[in-house]
Amino acid sequence: MAARKPGLIALFDVDGTLTAPRKAATSEMLAFMQDLQKVVTVGVVGGSDLIKISEQLGETVVNDYDYVFSENGLVAHKEGKLIGTQSLKSFLGEEKLKEFINFTLHYLADLDIPIKRGTFIEFRSGMLNVSPIGRNCSQEERDDFEKYDKVHNIRGKMVSVLREKFAHLNLTFSIGGQISFDVFPQGWDKTYCLRYLKDFHEIHFFGDKTYKGGNDHEIFESERTIGHTVINPDDTMKQCTKLFLANQD
Repeated sequence: MAARKPGLIALFDVDGTLTAPRKAATSEMLAFMQDLQKVVTVGVVGGSDLIKISEQLGETVVNDYDYVFSENGLVAHKEGKLIGTQSLKSFLGEEKLKEFINFTLHYLADLDIPIKRGTFIEFRSGMLNVSPIGRNCSQEERDDFEKYDKVHNIRGKMVSVLREKFAHLNLTFSIGGQISFDVFPQGWDKTYCLRYLKDFHEIHFFGDKTYKGGNDHEIFESERTIGHTVINPDDTMKQCTKLFLANQD
């Protein structure tokens, strides 16, 4: 098999790209990624925190890939070592955070949807994750909410209200996964991780939510990346095989 091509990296979203949403990667995918890493440098970038990414890609994820970027790269690992962190609290300050959280909780309290569970706002190192149904819902409830949201646009409407109300905070709202959306300062989307990849002149990014408003859109559209839209993990393997593994000795 050929040696790695210098200056090239394949960078992957997690949910919907390497795994089904919030589910663990299959053994086939994990084996495929290890084979791919023999040919190209590999990185993963997810909006979730490292605990959730580890649940999906394995407890040793930071050692399994060349780069692992959790929370869009606000927590960054290279070859198993922590190389950078960023804090939402230190950036916005306690008063602005409280202003946003209080309003959001009132909005959620008045929101009439079929069911609600718990953990409606999850505070992460570099972002807030807001879920109208609550992150404690079961997988069945998660699937049902996703279908309901596609019809009633619950998340989209909520994002529109919050974007107008808090325009002065210069926040970005990014809808991803099945039940929630992320909130973070402008520029703290997945393009944030690119600051750690300055040695690469060819960055291929693979993601499923590359449309405007999706949490892969900004990095997909970045002038620094070659963007690839995938529809599921099988499609990811198919596209990567064609791009990187075909015609290898």
